Amino acid sequence: MSKRDYYEVLGVQKSATEDELKKAFRRLAMKLHPDRNPDASAQDQFKEAKEAYEVLSNAEQRAVYDRYGHAGLNSGGGRGAGPGGPDLGDIFGDIFGDIFGGRGGRGGGAQRRGSDLRFVMELELEEAVNGVEREIKVPTLVGCHHCASSGSADGKTGTCSTCGGHGRVRMQNGIFSIQQTCPTCGGAGRSISNPCTWCQGAGRLEEEKLVRVKVPAGVDQGDRIRLSGEGEAGPAGAGAGDLYVEIAVREHPIFKRDGDDLYCEIPIRITTAALGGEMKIPTLEGSAMLRIPDGTQTGKIFRLRGKGVQSVRSHSKGDLLCRVVVETPVRLTSAQRELLAELETSFTGESADHSPRSSSWLDSVKDFFGRIGA
Repeated sequence: MSKRDYYEVLGVQKSATEDELKKAFRRLAMKLHPDRNPDASAQDQFKEAKEAYEVLSNAEQRAVYDRYGHAGLNSGGGRGAGPGGPDLGDIFGDIFGDIFGGRGGRGGGAQRRGSDLRFVMELELEEAVNGVEREIKVPTLVGCHHCASSGSADGKTGTCSTCGGHGRVRMQNGIFSIQQTCPTCGGAGRSISNPCTWCQGAGRLEEEKLVRVKVPAGVDQGDRIRLSGEGEAGPAGAGAGDLYVEIAVREHPIFKRDGDDLYCEIPIRITTAALGGEMKIPTLEGSAMLRIPDGTQTGKIFRLRGKGVQSVRSHSKGDLLCRVVVETPVRLTSAQRELLAELETSFTGESADHSPRSSSWLDSVKDFFGRIGA
C-alpha cells in the first residue's frame, strides 16, 4: 500500500514554515494521540502524522523528500533525527507539553519535568454517585525546602561544561544523530560546586505530601482525575509532574452499577408473587414503593425511572432495575404444611390454568419422549 504524501497527512502546503508544521502536528496530536483517542484507526493516523512531522521538521530530510519523495528517504538517509531535526524526546517534550502537563523544551537548560504519579482511591458506591472531597497522602519527591529546589547550598550554580547548558548532548554516528539527556548534569544544564547536604544537589527530597482531591458526582470504576502539578517535583527546580487519581468503587451489598443504571435483586414471598402487593425497596436517594402485580414470576424486572446514576459524562439520570426472585419458604410449621398441601390438592386437573409454563414444559417433554420412543 503506497504511503500518503506527508504534506497531505499534516494538512499543510509544501511551502509551510516550521512553525506551521508544528501547529499542524499539535492539532492532530490533540485529536489522535492514544492517551486521548483509544480507537485503533486513530492510533494508525497518529503514527502516520508523527512520521510525517519527523521528516518534514528535519531540514535535510525534507529537502530529500521534496526532491525524491518516499523513495528518496527509503534509499538514502532513513528517518532518524539528523542535525537539523528533533528527536522523539524533543517532539514530545515540546509539542505535547500542554497536553500531558510537560514543561520541558529544547535547549536553554530546560530540565525534564518530574514524573507523573498514579494513586488509587477506593470509594463507596454512594460516594462515587454523589461526589466527595478527600485528603490523600502521596509518597513523592518534593522540592527541597533547604535550598529552594536549586540543589546548591549557597544558591550558586554554573553552566554544565559537558552540554554547555543545553541539558542534552548529541551523539553522531555516521548519518545518524541522536540526542540524549546530558549524563553529567542530568538534563539541568547547570553545575553545582557546593551541593545542598539535604538533597545532595538533586533539588528535591522524598516526602509524603497531603493532597486534597475533589471527586465529582457520577464517577465510575476506572475513571481518572488529573491534578496538574501534584506529581513528582522536577530535578533542580524543574516543573512538577501530574497526579492521576484512579477511582476504584467497592462492591455494594445491594446495588450493582452498569453505566448510568443500577441493578438489584429483590426476594419476595411466594404468596406476594401469587397475590400481588406493595413493598418498600431501597434506592440511593431513600426508600420507594414498588407494586408487585399478582402472578409475578421469578426473573421479572421492574424499572424505576430516574433512580439510577447521573454520570459525569451524561445529562440524564439512569434507572434502577429491580429483578424479582420468588423465595421458596423453608422451616414450615405443620399448619403451614397442611395449608400448602391443601393448596396443591386444589390445583389437580387445573395445572394449565394456574401454572402455564409448567404445563407447556410437560407437553414439550411428552413430545420429546414420543420422538425418541422412550
